[in-house]
Amino acid sequence: MNRKQEMIKKMAKRAKARKNKVVPSNPSSKPVERYISKAERAKIALAEAAEQAAANNETDTPAQDVADTPETADKK
Repeated sequence: MNRKQEMIKKMAKRAKARKNKVVPSNPSSKPVERYISKAERAKIALAEAAEQAAANNETDTPAQDVADTPETADKK
């Protein structure tokens, strides 16, 4: 490529990068689906599993507290 072609290519690349940064005027429209890598999918699945485990722990903890309260009341 000659120098002029290289400059045109760089300018087009910069213009495309600037266009990608612009927020669309109608965000309620369907967003462009993008590729989700295997590593990202694994992170998402891990986060969901942790969230689900935390939810399970929250539901188990009050049940144990309720079971413990009658025993402590009998001892007093």
